[in-house]
Amino acid sequence: MFLSDPPASDLAEALYDEDRESDGYVSNTTRLWCWRPDVLKDFFGVRSTLSSGSGLSPADQAVLFAATAAARSDSYCGLAWGTRLAGHAGPGTAGQVMTGMTGGLDPRGAALADWARRVALDPGAATPADISRLHDVGLTDQQILEATVLIAWRVAFTAVNAALGAQPDAQLAEAAPAAVRAAVSYGRPPSAVPSV
Repeated sequence: MFLSDPPASDLAEALYDEDRESDGYVSNTTRLWCWRPDVLKDFFGVRSTLSSGSGLSPADQAVLFAATAAARSDSYCGLAWGTRLAGHAGPGTAGQVMTGMTGGLDPRGAALADWARRVALDPGAATPADISRLHDVGLTDQQILEATVLIAWRVAFTAVNAALGAQPDAQLAEAAPAAVRAAVSYGRPPSAVPSV
């Protein structure tokens, strides 16, 4: 990352411990955001509130986040969410989503991926026809709002990470299926040195 390591604090250490417990290492994004660990905690709290109370399934959310990362050419979130999407839709389909295609997705997933790209790249060009397509695949107005907020949340997160040079962790890249790694050819390359 382009910033130095943040100063030690109790909250930063708690967040580092959470990373170590869940992933076995402290991610580069956590280190970056721990310049304001309170903001990181609240920022992820918003996403957790949206996700847990949402009518969108984990697979729906994986499509949204993976397609958003791909649209924004964000390799960090692309590797992370492409891997999660592979768990729901298979590595080949996840690799396609990471390159902007939707061929392996069902109609609902394809509509969500297209909506993610629209919101991530040109939200002002959205039309009632876009909303109708989402309704046609069974999404309610509440789910459409939730999807849109989740996409916007991901855009904000990826913008901070990319602008401040967060490099994908070597472990994250190693854990990604080969089809996802091959598809995520944009953004910052993964670190050659494992995170600790």
